[in-house]
Amino acid sequence: MSRRIEIEITSLNGDVATWRAAGAKLPKGVLNSSLVPGGPVVGNVYRADVEQYMEGIEILSVMAPKTASPVDPRHERIELIPNAKQGPDVVVTYAPKGRGGPRREGADGRREGGPSRREGGPGRREGSPGRRENGPGRAESAGSREGSAPRPEREKRPSRGPVDKERSTATDAERPARGPRPERPARSARPPRPERPVGPAQPPMTTTHRNALLATLSPEQLPVAEQLLRGGMPSVRAAVAEQNKNATAQGRPTIDAITIDRIAEELLGKTTVALWKDRAAGAIGAGRELRLRDLRAVVTSAKTVSLDEEARTQLKELQTALTARLEHLRTQWTEKLDAAVASGNVKEALTLVARPPDMSTRVSAEMAHKVVELTSEALTAEQDPTLWKEIVALTVDTSIRRNVKPLGIPDDESCKAVAIHNAGAIPELAKLLGMKVPPPPPPTRLPRRPPTRRPPTRRAS
Repeated sequence: MSRRIEIEITSLNGDVATWRAAGAKLPKGVLNSSLVPGGPVVGNVYRADVEQYMEGIEILSVMAPKTASPVDPRHERIELIPNAKQGPDVVVTYAPKGRGGPRREGADGRREGGPSRREGGPGRREGSPGRRENGPGRAESAGSREGSAPRPEREKRPSRGPVDKERSTATDAERPARGPRPERPARSARPPRPERPVGPAQPPMTTTHRNALLATLSPEQLPVAEQLLRGGMPSVRAAVAEQNKNATAQGRPTIDAITIDRIAEELLGKTTVALWKDRAAGAIGAGRELRLRDLRAVVTSAKTVSLDEEARTQLKELQTALTARLEHLRTQWTEKLDAAVASGNVKEALTLVARPPDMSTRVSAEMAHKVVELTSEALTAEQDPTLWKEIVALTVDTSIRRNVKPLGIPDDESCKAVAIHNAGAIPELAKLLGMKVPPPPPPTRLPRRPPTRRPPTRRAS
């Protein structure tokens, strides 16, 4: 069955023309020039009826490309008639906020902020048209229509002006007077607001070594060193690009970026050491108030810096402080773990094993054996289901989980579900359930930040 496609003539060779599908890159086949009405033209696009065979595509007929008619003889063009703009279907009008004063009335029936309604104020209803007393009411208007019977007149209501006046006077007289308003205490006499909890101390940063370095540099090195102290080589290159851009816009000569890069590379080591010295000096001055992870970060960052004699002295002091703090934390952790095992507190012991004070701290073989025995004795079939599930959850987070051998599982559906879920971490649970031991779960690793690569430096040839 034939189908229609669009082809483009790519070349002519006598009576043979080469063609390809419209928009394609390579020629597809050849055709006889006599099939093209008016003769083929290289680059023109035609409509062709083709037949697909195993050997390829055969062109049956070629027609001129379809073009849009410049006129519309059959009036098939769709004309868009714009609608006239109209206002909104709903108009919202808000009443004014003020009404001329408070709504309280005195003993004489007057308002404090304006005339009374009873004395012909702007809100008086008696003189308004269409009321019962002075104008034709609804009954009279309805009776004046043709073919309608007049309605009987309603009785007039007695005026309640004097009664309301007396009642208002009596109410004001009987109303108890308000006492004096208590004065607010002075601002200084108020109780102070509770202070917000202050977070852990941030590592302080001094500028002593940076200022000393800048004082020894020449005038042409000073701005480059300042940019290095702010953000390293990327900051220097960004500042040079911005300065050259502004100079080009203002018609001034630009600076040589290669020369600035060479100066920056010479000063990079000095600025890096000065920055680390300032961090180290701040960490030494903070003492015990500095967080352990901040202290460890300062010590670790020294591996990426070429230290001088003064920096090595600071590093040695920081390493001594870090070791002392770690030993103190390890001693406390060991004491707490011994106390938890001695008192039979399984949850506390498992929590301490799962969270050592340092990544390099390991539980001793003797203490691990005691915790395993204590945990295995607590996981029995007679244990409370809630406590049993909590102990299992804490055991899974420890490094001794595969050595724990529970004695039983409580007769509870939720406990059995927890046992099936954690059978890979605690193999003994699978044996108690009579199932095959599943593979252990994969270790959970935190995603690491990809290392930042510095762009290659350009050197002067």
